[in-house]
Amino acid sequence: MSKISLLTALCCVLFFFGEKNISAQNTASIKTNTLIQPPYLKVGDTVAIVAPSGVLKNRTKEVNQAKALLKSWGLHPIVGKHVYSQANHFAGTDDERCEDFQNALDDPKISAIWCARGGYGTVRILDKLDYTKFKENPKWLIGYSDITALHNQIHNEGTQSIHAMMCSSLQDDLSPIKETLSTFKDAIFGKSLSYTLKGSTYNKTGNASAPIVGGNLTMLHTMLGSKTSIDTSGKILFIEEIGEYKYHIDRMLQSLKRAGYFENCKGVVVGGMTKLRKNTTLWGASIEQLVLDVLSDYGFPIAFNMPAGHEKDNRAMILGRTVKLSVGSEKSTIVFED
Repeated sequence: MSKISLLTALCCVLFFFGEKNISAQNTASIKTNTLIQPPYLKVGDTVAIVAPSGVLKNRTKEVNQAKALLKSWGLHPIVGKHVYSQANHFAGTDDERCEDFQNALDDPKISAIWCARGGYGTVRILDKLDYTKFKENPKWLIGYSDITALHNQIHNEGTQSIHAMMCSSLQDDLSPIKETLSTFKDAIFGKSLSYTLKGSTYNKTGNASAPIVGGNLTMLHTMLGSKTSIDTSGKILFIEEIGEYKYHIDRMLQSLKRAGYFENCKGVVVGGMTKLRKNTTLWGASIEQLVLDVLSDYGFPIAFNMPAGHEKDNRAMILGRTVKLSVGSEKSTIVFED
């Protein structure tokens, strides 16, 4: 065979396998964008209440209210063995919190895992958990704040989850959290979710249709560089935060940006940015302008005023579900696919 013929043959082989590899990568990308939906709850289903993060000191009342609420919806609540345990800052040792969560993941009779509260601590048990049985019988994970770490991990395992209220959100007067409760119930029982957001002069108008992912900004930042960090390519990113300095929010967003978090995003939805702390040197701009400045290099739509996060009005969202996002200056809409 001549040298020219040999080179031609090699080029053909390389092109063929290159095409196959590109096709495989594209298929893998499609798979990561299509997360499994666990079965919606129905009357008689069991919900496990667990505490993977902060201690539930003096929170017995809220957990009992949560049990009563689930029962009123025809569900059967069970409470993890270590929910009321305490190990310094945490609801039990890492092993105890992991045991409760692992049992809930593994038990095929459990249809949803509802986190009692957030705080801090979930990241300490992430690498102790095994999802083998969970993948055989997917179920809903419900929570927000520190639970973002578990949302991320479960998305990387290929399953949708629910960003919604926790047991600690309950109080004597439920009227201030009427929408929080009703959207939580709608989400777990499979009713349609759609939201109309207040307009904002800061909104970056446009439309997008893509899976929505994300959660608490600090936790998304904490996951960077680990196997629990989520792929935001082709997705709409939701963020919310509480009790931070503006410069710290800027620092986290800049870190995400430098890590390529926003390179192929389809949009950003900003939830509650509440109880911001004042530094001795004032930032000098609104939190909305801060977000816009960080994301000024990108053309995707940005919607503010999503009522989700650490405030009483904390509307449920199915993370990993495709939404239609329409952002205008007068209003924005988010419609979840059924």
